[in-house]
Amino acid sequence: MKKLALHWKILIGMTLGILFGFIMNSIDGGKGFVTDWIKPFGTIFINLLKLIAVPLILASLIKGISDLKDISKIKKMGFKTISIYIGTTLVAIIIGLGIVNIVKPGEGMALDTIEKIKAKYETSADVTDKLTKATAQNDAGPLQALVDIFPSNIFQSFVDASMLQIIFFAMFVGISLLLIPEKKAKPLMDFFDSLNEMVMKMVDLIMLFAPYAVFALLANVIIAFDDTEILLKLLQYALCVVGGLLLMIGFYLLLISVITKKSPLWFLKQISPAQLLAFSTSSSAATLPVTMERVEEHLGVDKEVSGFVLPVGATINMDGTSLYQGIAAVFIMQVIWPEGLTFSNQMVIVFTALLASIGSAAVPSAGMVMLVIVLESIGFPAELLPIGLALIFAVDRPLDMCRTTVNVTGDATVSMLVAKSLGKLKDKPNTKEWDDNYDKVK
Repeated sequence: MKKLALHWKILIGMTLGILFGFIMNSIDGGKGFVTDWIKPFGTIFINLLKLIAVPLILASLIKGISDLKDISKIKKMGFKTISIYIGTTLVAIIIGLGIVNIVKPGEGMALDTIEKIKAKYETSADVTDKLTKATAQNDAGPLQALVDIFPSNIFQSFVDASMLQIIFFAMFVGISLLLIPEKKAKPLMDFFDSLNEMVMKMVDLIMLFAPYAVFALLANVIIAFDDTEILLKLLQYALCVVGGLLLMIGFYLLLISVITKKSPLWFLKQISPAQLLAFSTSSSAATLPVTMERVEEHLGVDKEVSGFVLPVGATINMDGTSLYQGIAAVFIMQVIWPEGLTFSNQMVIVFTALLASIGSAAVPSAGMVMLVIVLESIGFPAELLPIGLALIFAVDRPLDMCRTTVNVTGDATVSMLVAKSLGKLKDKPNTKEWDDNYDKVK
């Protein structure tokens, strides 16, 4: 009997988790049961993925750069990667602004709905936290983002999972290995090669638990929805975001078909486990180990490319988040600040959302923090910011799940495009299973 594919197992886990969450929502004490006895298994899974993310980035990036044997290749790959990421982000923002200006989901919203949303979420701790974080980021100097790339203590960067600092350190080590005699560099290169293989095997083992973990994660998400009336009122806005994200995935599939000459359906099938995990965890950083495993072993992207493109993408490529910021900013303006809906302001949104996507953390709901910065860049009244965030807060988590899926899909797409341009895309991927070597050690 043929083994059920991983993406089908994860889909079954997600579906059962959603159904279980709705059942528990309707039972007295159900929410507490999910929080106490189900949610921890999802947390364990995310912790395991985060556990291996740092060593995976370190090993794969150092190994990939040192294997290039030519510093000029690093510059070429880096330029292509950043250029394509900027291009896809601009496309995402333009799609978002186009949809929200055509559909106009914020026009005509009833005042009683606005007041109800305002009363429920305006003073919530989560909204206040997002405003505080955005203020702190705005108060930093104009070059603070550049300063933050360079670590003073790499071990602290490992602890904080500061991706850009870890990427810089790994590139620094990889380039340094190229500049010393090959004989002296080989022991360290062999170490990182072995470390990379080991961590990829850990990904395979962790993924055995994925269907059960997404069950726990989705059940916990469902019990958090306690006001379906507000969710229905925001349905048009939510559909605009989801529609834009689907168009963005369609754009990726077009690029895959035209440039790499691969089947879009084949691409979706191979990357689907990473997409489903991104949807479940709302974190492209937590999903990174799985994304790397799928891209290398199932899409055929060479480690030299994936080891550089994917960690960078998880940090600076936030197409789904940028698209959402464009729609959310205009939606909020349509509801409570229609006089701000000028062409010049929307051009500022394009520019600011592009910059904000580079600095957006690869963690759940970071997009709302960056949204505050986008709104402030167009002179949105400060006293209306809490109301603006409150308007979209109720549906932020499910939309965050959707936009993270697009972020991860974008990373995988760009890795294939870069690999194709450098002749590093294999026709026959080398797929590995967790038990490839099991017979020899059992």
